Amino acid sequence: MSKTTPATVALTRAGVAFDLFPYDYDPDAPRVGLQAAEALGMAPEQVFKTLMVLIDGAPACVIVPSDCEVSMKKLAAVLGGKSAQMMKPADAERLTGYKVGGVSPFGQKKTVPTAMDETAILFDQVLINGGQRGLLLGVAPDEALRATDGLLADLTA
Repeated sequence: MSKTTPATVALTRAGVAFDLFPYDYDPDAPRVGLQAAEALGMAPEQVFKTLMVLIDGAPACVIVPSDCEVSMKKLAAVLGGKSAQMMKPADAERLTGYKVGGVSPFGQKKTVPTAMDETAILFDQVLINGGQRGLLLGVAPDEALRATDGLLADLTA
């Protein structure tokens, strides 16, 4: 497994400190984020999943705890839209340059509006996908927001 991904390069360029958390990725896991938390022995609420969505048809990124579901209504409102829906996996891969299961909010091919669930600030460090399956990055929530130019909001259902 490579420890250098577009996500790690982007964070390094931005001067954001991070820790690497490699784990054994299970492609058959029903919920990849929960499987990652379990594999690392971490609390699921500290391991955040990265999802690509469409807000009124425009791409956006949302980062929420692995044990939670996104409230599409809240997400749309936070990002100034009327409706939100999940992006098709093939479209997410094409837009971000990452494979589903390894999508990171950092170092995507195209910059999109990003929102992170407000519970991230409960932790000194949250784990977020590092740009490949089986690699999470430990990042301070405020630094993750700075690196993505993201918003912090209540996003869970």
